[in-house]
Amino acid sequence: MTSGMPLFFDVVGIFFILYMFGYASFLFLSVTVGSSALYKNQQRAQLKSELAGDYYVPVTIIVPAYNEAVTICSSIQSLLALEYKLYEIVVVDDGSTDDTARVLCETFHLRPVNRPIQRKIPCQQVEAVFEGHHNKVPIALIRKANGGKADALNMGINAAKYPYFICMDADSVLQRDALERIVRPVLEEGSVIAVGGAVRPCNGVEIRDGQVVSYHMPHKLLPCMQVLEYDRSFLAARILFDKFNGSIIISGAFGLFRKNLVIDAGGYDTSTMGEDMELVVKLHVFCRDHGIPYRLRYATDAICWTQVPEHLDDLCRQRRRWHIGLFQSMGRHRRVFGHPKYGLVGFVSYLYFLIYELFSPYIELFGLFTVALAFWVDLINVPFMILFFFIYVVYSAILSLTAFFARTHTADLHLTPGDVCKAIMLCAVEVSFLRLILAWVRATSLIGYRRKKADWGTITRRDIKFQ
Repeated sequence: MTSGMPLFFDVVGIFFILYMFGYASFLFLSVTVGSSALYKNQQRAQLKSELAGDYYVPVTIIVPAYNEAVTICSSIQSLLALEYKLYEIVVVDDGSTDDTARVLCETFHLRPVNRPIQRKIPCQQVEAVFEGHHNKVPIALIRKANGGKADALNMGINAAKYPYFICMDADSVLQRDALERIVRPVLEEGSVIAVGGAVRPCNGVEIRDGQVVSYHMPHKLLPCMQVLEYDRSFLAARILFDKFNGSIIISGAFGLFRKNLVIDAGGYDTSTMGEDMELVVKLHVFCRDHGIPYRLRYATDAICWTQVPEHLDDLCRQRRRWHIGLFQSMGRHRRVFGHPKYGLVGFVSYLYFLIYELFSPYIELFGLFTVALAFWVDLINVPFMILFFFIYVVYSAILSLTAFFARTHTADLHLTPGDVCKAIMLCAVEVSFLRLILAWVRATSLIGYRRKKADWGTITRRDIKFQ
């Protein structure tokens, strides 16, 4: 053994203590703030101190679709059941090779029209436009050549007639009051340019006409662990960042944007896999560079239900794509980091995503390597290491359960004793095993990432109405 080996492990040990302390402190603070915000919102709703429902902002709902024939009609049916007075639906079929366009036209009686669309944001050419009305809600279907999700969203923005647009996934369902709730921050503050909604897994949930009629944890273990993960993620960082206008990601499954500002900023970037995050960071940069007062908000009570992968290979493909998008977005806007012009976005938000999102899989795998190396050279206290790992798992599991139960309670979702037991048993598995698997997937995601930039990364779907 070399004389420098003990010093190496001392330095590594100090680094990981600081790394874990920082992550644990942030997670505790964010879950605490998030839980408090949820209960305050619930009390405000009970006291009926919210804005009256007579005020509406016209909204275009853009649904990009690629080979979504299985789920697209259920998603549009849920949108037609929304409690909102003035909105339109624009579905953009990005060169699907299945029956997406046909089932839409047949189900909602859409007819071909000659409608010119001004391309204020560059995108692929229009191939055909179909229009119709259902329950007095205008529905437009635009077929175009395949260009990727970002290109489809840009087409939808060009076709949108209203000043605000919502982007959502074709495999997702909005809760009946979701549109009204996500618009509320715009009515409360004139400077709001974008609002993120809360995304929750719908696997195991029965939804009718935009209302949850039965809520259960999914039968399969993998979706169950993702339920815990989603609730922790959306309850934690996003609510905390909302407090200081520091949000740098709005989920592509459900977000509201001011159309003219997005057009001025250049729309979605078609060269990145993380078009949702890239657009949000771009809006921060654009507004601060041009001296535009702005706010980005997060609406905790605007719920979008989405399908999560039920097979490990689908989940790995999804997370690989997410990590590549994160890498591309942060690299493209690296000048934000630490720059006084961008305030806490550059000093706090960017730093958090850099250390605990982008670099975290490499740090965690390096930690496992050093533990194995220390064990091999007999420089590790095994009982202490096991105790340390046990404390980490218990601490993370408690925070995950706190986020999960806070979300279900404030949303008036009733859990069965079996659901509670399943959540308690799986929270430790999610933290200790699934996290390590996904860390490996994310760490290796950048190998050959430049290929298939327009690939949608589809996963196996089931029709939501049959769940």
